Amino acid sequence: MTVFRDFNFKLLVVEKLMYWDETLAPAFSLREHMRTHGVDDLDAYVEDNDLEYTVLDEPRAYFQELEIPAELLATVEELTSDGGHQVFMECAPVWDGEDDLFDVRSLDDLDLLPNLKLFTGARELEHMLPGSLEILAARGIEAR
Repeated sequence: MTVFRDFNFKLLVVEKLMYWDETLAPAFSLREHMRTHGVDDLDAYVEDNDLEYTVLDEPRAYFQELEIPAELLATVEELTSDGGHQVFMECAPVWDGEDDLFDVRSLDDLDLLPNLKLFTGARELEHMLPGSLEILAARGIEAR
């Protein structure tokens, strides 16, 4: 089993494979998941329980336990860091992007992506993780 060290880095990979490429299936839908547990108004549920600025337990558990085969990881040639990712909305459905909830804290998981060639959103990554541009460059990964 492939183990990610940084949950938020894993979310970038999930975004690429599950929501962009649609090769990691089925796509997780928090709204559908919560409906099966009797929650029809997800936004109200989040607000009523003061969960606006956190990753909900259900998606955290789902994505932490989600196994991504090495052969699928090998298909990742590009990653993008962007506050508008679908995976972020599945984790924190009323998140406003104004905090560090989804900041990448480590690039140790780059080892899991042997064919990564491009990282888009590198300026934002550098703000999250100073020195990341040098790490990408040292690995021959183009940063945009």
